[in-house]
Amino acid sequence: MPSESASYDLKRTLSMGTYALFIMGPSQHMWFKFLSKVFPKTDVPSTLKKIFMGQAVLGPIIRFGSYNGPISGESVSEIVAKLKRDLLPTLLGSAVFWPVCDFVTFKFVQVQLQPLMNSSCAYVWTIYLTYMAN
Repeated sequence: MPSESASYDLKRTLSMGTYALFIMGPSQHMWFKFLSKVFPKTDVPSTLKKIFMGQAVLGPIIRFGSYNGPISGESVSEIVAKLKRDLLPTLLGSAVFWPVCDFVTFKFVQVQLQPLMNSSCAYVWTIYLTYMAN
């Protein structure tokens, strides 16, 4: 018999699916289009500028927006405990993982396919986050 913590969470699935469909998809499309206009080249300096923009501007917004502890019914003390336990390792992992994904995306992938590449990287990142959470 599965434990309650291992059971399927329909509310979380719906909230994350809604977030991905209505927030992440359109924002990724606009973000990559914006970066391709501001930094139209795919040379290394332009690619590094795009990576910096992602880490400094979009990354913090996405991390804050996708955190669903309050939606999932976690108490303030549970959220604080989770942040104390997971925040630093997650940020360090993010600082290694996302610049590599972004470099490949910005340097080698056509602009119209960059949101798809980013979503593929996000899938792998979500597996890592799930591992960290458990």
